[in-house]
Amino acid sequence: MNQEHDWKKLSLETKVVAAGRPTKESDGALNPPIALNSTFHAGGPIGYGRYGNETWSALEEAISVLEGGQTLIFSSGMGAISSVFSLLPEGSVIVAAHNGYQGTTTMLKKMNEVERLKVRFVDLADTDAVLAAIPGASMVYLESPTNPAIEVVDLPKIISASKANGCGVAVDNTLATPLIQNPLALGADISIHSVTKYLSGHSDIILGSVSTNDQALYGRLEQARRYGGAIAGPFEVWLALRGLRTFALRMQRSQENAMDLATRLSKDARISKVRYPGLATDRYHARAKSFMKGFGAMISFEVKATAAQIDLMCDSSKLITNATSLGGVESIWERRRRWATESQTIPENLIRFSVGIENVDDLWADIESAFAAAKIS
Repeated sequence: MNQEHDWKKLSLETKVVAAGRPTKESDGALNPPIALNSTFHAGGPIGYGRYGNETWSALEEAISVLEGGQTLIFSSGMGAISSVFSLLPEGSVIVAAHNGYQGTTTMLKKMNEVERLKVRFVDLADTDAVLAAIPGASMVYLESPTNPAIEVVDLPKIISASKANGCGVAVDNTLATPLIQNPLALGADISIHSVTKYLSGHSDIILGSVSTNDQALYGRLEQARRYGGAIAGPFEVWLALRGLRTFALRMQRSQENAMDLATRLSKDARISKVRYPGLATDRYHARAKSFMKGFGAMISFEVKATAAQIDLMCDSSKLITNATSLGGVESIWERRRRWATESQTIPENLIRFSVGIENVDDLWADIESAFAAAKIS
């Protein structure tokens, strides 16, 4: 892969376009090829298709440049998260969100039940509660903003306290992305992504990634992928790298739309609460401004209506898709408590809204139409 750039001199907006390109040569390809190989001649650095792939390397380089640490690609975000947890010895204590991403929370609850891990579930936005839970823990697993409550966690303070206690720190950086915050630069050991979401951005692949600037930890994670088998398909990886090229532009437009829509929703009498740290009235606004470079494109809001009405509202929109995902070019929303595994602390009337890149006035018109269809006034 191309190592000609001095990455420290380039902005993130430029890095997403330039990173992960083949070495420059006459008639050389601008983009890396899709390497469809499971078997390699002996004597080289790869060895076998479960150990490495040329297409993986290109995307791993690109994300490494953005995150500031060596990166491994996994078959899914959950595959990446599972590999991180697999490094912890049986019975290890881990501090994690009581109302975070439900896939992670569900996995940790099951591990806690069978005593594979001892999980201290806390409110990550309550810094004092997190600090109190750290002593004796092997890992603090953070996500910020939290999903779907959109709470901003005091990453600098919690990461610093964790390291002072000899505790490892992993951060799910999916919602914020490296354009907004860099967990490794803040002192975290691991930064995780569901590459399915903002990095690839087109709702057409499932992938995950783990980045670290600790060489020994990288080696352990590589072994976890190698023998755990959560390897990515080269075609999906190639699509993700293709999507990454427009990541900065997509995020810029989605953030602008999110700020506009959050402002409109906050003034709407049909809404009881809007959760978006970009709003000056949001309880996490000042905290977000202290270390984040933006506020993201995720909004959660609570509607003054029944669960049935809100489900109908989400299903009645024409532009906004009623679905479980986020981070794509298209806007997506859903009532999160429709899922049995969602945290009981999340209100029944909360809609998680991943704001896309459509025209913002068209999106607002679609929201108004959905309100009307559900007879919410």
